[in-house]
Amino acid sequence: MIRRLFLVLAALCAAIAAPMPAAAQPTRTLDAFVADANRIPMNATAMLRPSARRLMTEASTAMGAVVEEARTAQAAGRPNGACPPEKIQVNAQQVLRFLNAIPQPRRARMSVRDGFRAWLVDGYPCRA
Repeated sequence: MIRRLFLVLAALCAAIAAPMPAAAQPTRTLDAFVADANRIPMNATAMLRPSARRLMTEASTAMGAVVEEARTAQAAGRPNGACPPEKIQVNAQQVLRFLNAIPQPRRARMSVRDGFRAWLVDGYPCRA
């Protein structure tokens, strides 16, 4: 009985401590993402910081989703605004400059994915 109670309690603690799945997590604003990115120095040691790795993971996830969304729309013949090539060259400083150029009130209403979508449309527009 005590062993079973302990196992139930341990499972409950593990469930509470486990991170929420990505779909259930609230999306972060682009403004918060840019503010965090601006605090990280642009040097070789930046990737040693856990915060920089988290931002890179978040950026990679957003970029991957936006590129896949654009390619799916393109394949289906739906207008999308962005026509990315097979291989995309990404320069973190250029992307950050682009995101910083978006006015702060607008960034506060945008998700990270929206910011990368805007960058993709700007950098890889569809030719008419």
